[in-house]
Amino acid sequence: MEVTLQITTRDIPHSEALETHIREKAEKLEKFYPRIMSCRIVVELPHKHHHQGRLFDVRIDMTVPGGELVVNRVTNEDVYVAVRDAFDAAKRQLEDYARRQRGDTKLHAPVLQGKVMRLFKMEDYGFIETPDGRELYFHRDNLAGHDFDQLAVGDAVQFLEDIGSEGYQAKRVSTGKHHIPGSENE
Repeated sequence: MEVTLQITTRDIPHSEALETHIREKAEKLEKFYPRIMSCRIVVELPHKHHHQGRLFDVRIDMTVPGGELVVNRVTNEDVYVAVRDAFDAAKRQLEDYARRQRGDTKLHAPVLQGKVMRLFKMEDYGFIETPDGRELYFHRDNLAGHDFDQLAVGDAVQFLEDIGSEGYQAKRVSTGKHHIPGSENE
């Protein structure tokens, strides 16, 4: 990374592996926005919240032409997961910043409607039929409201379509009273 990179750890022992991991993640940020001027990363283990277990905090401050981007307090019990999540958030901020500088408008994925076609409750996943007849996978974690156990085949749902590692899938699935064209509710 050609920019000034500063890594600070607080209340955790120094780890070459963690520092190398952070440096690699920081280098990848330049692919999303090559004009980063400085990047400061703070990883700490605060002494508060003992009832929640040991949560690592990660903060990233990036100086870019015309401003500063901050990823504030990404926490996780696994320091590497906290670092990954913080850099994912930094990547999104850099992409949005670059898009705004170019004058591009961010396009939001349209909310689609469908119905639950198949459920595998013991395995925590199911499939949604889209209005055009395709089947999209979804996992219990993608269900807004966390009412996976109340879902039934035929339930109307709204969702966003996203590309996953195995192809297209449904994200941010929500249930409720949704009208589906061609259904018996017409």
